Amino acid sequence: MSSPSTPHVADSHDLIRVHGARENNLKDVDVEIPKRRLTVFTGVSGSGKSSLVFDTIAAESQRMINETYSAFVQGFMPTLARPDVDVLEGLTTAIIVDQERMGGDARSTVGTATDANAMLRILFSRLGQPHLGSPRAFSFNIPSVSGAGAITVERGGRTVKERRSFTVTGGMCPRCEGRGTVTDIDLSQLYDDSKSLNEGALTVPGYSVDGWYGRIFTGCGYFDPDKPIRRFTQKELHDLLHKEPTKIKVDNINLTYEGLIPKIQKSMLSKDVDTLQPHVRAFVERAVTFTTCPDCAGTRLNEGARSSKINGITIADACAMQISDLAQWVRDLDDPSVAPLLTALRHTLDSFVDIGLGYLSLDRPSGTLSGGEAQRTKMIRHLGSSLTDVTYVFDEPTIGLHPHDIQRMNDLLRQLRDKGNTVLVVEHKPETIAIADHVIDLGPGAGTDGGQIVFQGTVDALRTSGTLTGRHLDDRAHLKPGVRTPTGTLPVRGAATHNLRDVDVDIPLGVLVAVTGVAGSGKSSLIHGSVADRDGVVTVDQSAIRGSRRSNPATYTGLLDPIRKAFAKANGVKPALFSANSEGACPTCNGAGVTYTDLGMMAGVATTCEECDGKRFQAAVLEHHLGGRDISEVLAMPVTEAETFFGTGEARTPAAHTILGRLADVGLGYLTLGQPLTTLSGGERQRLKLATRMADKGTVYVLDEPTTGLHLADVRHLLALLDRLVDAGRSVIVIEHHQAVMAHADWIIDLGPGAGHDGGRIVFEGTPADLVAARCTLTGEHLAAYVGA
Repeated sequence: MSSPSTPHVADSHDLIRVHGARENNLKDVDVEIPKRRLTVFTGVSGSGKSSLVFDTIAAESQRMINETYSAFVQGFMPTLARPDVDVLEGLTTAIIVDQERMGGDARSTVGTATDANAMLRILFSRLGQPHLGSPRAFSFNIPSVSGAGAITVERGGRTVKERRSFTVTGGMCPRCEGRGTVTDIDLSQLYDDSKSLNEGALTVPGYSVDGWYGRIFTGCGYFDPDKPIRRFTQKELHDLLHKEPTKIKVDNINLTYEGLIPKIQKSMLSKDVDTLQPHVRAFVERAVTFTTCPDCAGTRLNEGARSSKINGITIADACAMQISDLAQWVRDLDDPSVAPLLTALRHTLDSFVDIGLGYLSLDRPSGTLSGGEAQRTKMIRHLGSSLTDVTYVFDEPTIGLHPHDIQRMNDLLRQLRDKGNTVLVVEHKPETIAIADHVIDLGPGAGTDGGQIVFQGTVDALRTSGTLTGRHLDDRAHLKPGVRTPTGTLPVRGAATHNLRDVDVDIPLGVLVAVTGVAGSGKSSLIHGSVADRDGVVTVDQSAIRGSRRSNPATYTGLLDPIRKAFAKANGVKPALFSANSEGACPTCNGAGVTYTDLGMMAGVATTCEECDGKRFQAAVLEHHLGGRDISEVLAMPVTEAETFFGTGEARTPAAHTILGRLADVGLGYLTLGQPLTTLSGGERQRLKLATRMADKGTVYVLDEPTTGLHLADVRHLLALLDRLVDAGRSVIVIEHHQAVMAHADWIIDLGPGAGHDGGRIVFEGTPADLVAARCTLTGEHLAAYVGA
């Protein structure tokens, strides 16, 4: 038996050990991470931080937890493949809090996503007067239905018929079906009434005469396809636009015919607008106007749910309140019959306020939250958790936070650690790196130049380590000695989106303008609500790029078209041969490069295709060369190498060279042309969008936090790029929290003074030097401290 002074063997497992990690660009990484400490992972964008933390450590933890369930249950769970790593020891349960935007479903709100609505519904079903029934009566996702009929039951060996009826009382507004908005369709955008169907009258995307839908409409027999639509009788027009689904036969094929409007509503309007393909989205925005439902005034609830009150407040009023006010209202309620419920609801609402989201309301659609807001909303369910010895994994938790709010986030990270949890944070901001117990720096570069541990130790040791992060940790931008003179102004009058209070502001043109203020002060409401939709404005926001594993930077930026044409011209063949999604694809793997074997509830196996050896193309295609390289070798090139390759010599292709130059300008020189979009980080996807939109003919560029995911050393490159845009005669408006961007701006528009109903006003307009001198706002104080004024 061990003596009392000898540590127990169970206490010796205080490290997470990783040996031989090779996910994505990691090069046989070996690392030991202390448990129950706050470890920050640093390194340039693309150095392998996320590959180590998310794709290796967190992924394996989740996979092993999933394996503890029965095979039946695993069949319903996402299947995860084992990461490419030799040894992983000392793992604990991983809880991932990432920046993925919350579902853009039209029915999802902040309240439904955080369980706050569920608790409010129970509260109103217990205390609301008049009493309506179960919590379902207050849910805008449940319609009221009733029915009656005969059922057959076996009783005593005899079959007896009995009459039964049922009613379900839901809270859904019947007019808008719980969406809060009704759609009005502009018929002139659906068809040209001077033409007949055979002449191509339908202008809806995908409804051309030669297409499948065109054949159904011309062959249904309900109207003459050669008659102009303006000469249709009332019945013919009704059949074209509104007819309910009806079985018909066209060319001896059984089909279902349905009017144009219900068909469009099912195929296009039932989806979130942002998820549609660009040409379909443009059509929907052109043809459909979304107006607030007149029956429920946008509350989504029917008359019954809006009539029941607690202390004069309905559930619609409660959900529309700013959460900090709602928390106070709940605190004033005191009823012993629902005491546990009130305690849980108070805790959830107070967590919103603690984390800096007290300015939101529960009825805010979750799809409208920024990446940072979505991440902090996900954190709420973990703040009061009694779990300990858990690994919390955060992906840049300071995104979207004003310097004033970063201190609060740091306190939350420390709280989680002090409860005995392991906290792993991927971060670029020096304010958060500074609180780390342990720092692991990856590099030395990005992409193929990264994937190695270049430093591990304390923050003080990092400063003197000589790594890229260490050298730039104490970087501070300086105020510019002179600022540019505006060439004009962009007037905004009476802006009242969300919390804005009839804001009037003149945004200077021809200069670099930074729009600042704490999270929730109204920056995005001002710019996206009053500027982004104007002609000539190009907006690059943080919304996700939707692409499959077949999509890559070459396809997304349109770079592949000039490359295919150059290969085709040099070899005298068709361009389609050089597409892995078209004629040139390897027939065995259909151009994917790997073959997938589905193993039911276990992770499917992806094996490199034996036919093409992972190159995705037929062998015959790879015999065609351009500048001594085949198409698969070109797609494996990093952007910087490809820029040189297509800039000179036999492979010179100006159209491709221009796009590659833009990718290098936004700091993506390390990406390979064929890297799947699904492997890119959030910051990389935003900069890929910026590179693509730089070709647009806009005169005003609106950028939403372009420093997201950027290493300290790369911020300088971004500022140089913004300068080049302005010097080329463009106007650049940047919504930003990074002090280096503020200091570099020509003009600052600061909103505040607080968030939610404490914000929504312009508190400062002027040059950065004036803001530092005045120190009249929170932004001014933090900027002055940053530049050492």
